[in-house]
Amino acid sequence: MSEMKKEEKEMRVAILRGGKWLLVLPAMVALSAMAQEPKKTTDTAAAESAAPSKSAQPASAQGNSQVDNRTYVIGENDVLDIDVWKEKEISRAIPVRPDGKITLPLIGEIQASGMTPLQLQDDIGKRLKDFIANPEVTVIVTDPRSHHFNVVGEVAKPGAYPLVGSMTVLDAIALTGGFRDFAKQTKIYVLRSMPDGTRAKLPFNYKDAIKGKNPQNDITLKPGDTIVVP
Repeated sequence: MSEMKKEEKEMRVAILRGGKWLLVLPAMVALSAMAQEPKKTTDTAAAESAAPSKSAQPASAQGNSQVDNRTYVIGENDVLDIDVWKEKEISRAIPVRPDGKITLPLIGEIQASGMTPLQLQDDIGKRLKDFIANPEVTVIVTDPRSHHFNVVGEVAKPGAYPLVGSMTVLDAIALTGGFRDFAKQTKIYVLRSMPDGTRAKLPFNYKDAIKGKNPQNDITLKPGDTIVVP
């Protein structure tokens, strides 16, 4: 009788142990699945980030414009970067001709001078609709050659500089790195081409300007101006 009770007890222990394993095994399987899940999610995210976006513009279309595309007015000799999405044969860097026009495949000559980059890209897009479905056009000015001014004479770095926004003679002198030792800072002048073909000579006194005297005399520059520092 005692042996039967002993065997019965051993069977219960075995059943209990077996029951514990039945509970533990599903938990282990669940933990294993959870350990694998983050890796799968990470791999998926990495694959998605590596895949190119369908709506993303190519790097060239996002290039570095030297001007404000909303307000800058394109002029002769400006260099434009014209990008038509997925149309390499049309996309190109091109200078504006002296007559203010550019030439592109499919649409031929088009007026560029006198327009902002945004206006020009809209115009090009409308013309391309006859040849391409839903053309996406980007126009940026990579070299605003029509909006330059010159500084000559006794400055550290004479030369041509881009005219960006509203700039004055003081701004221009700062760009050149300042004066050389023998610069005549009170005898500076600006040469400006006038509509009648003549050139005006506008005097500028640097010493007065930095002292705040006659601030209205800090001349606002225009495209083509030449600052002379004797």
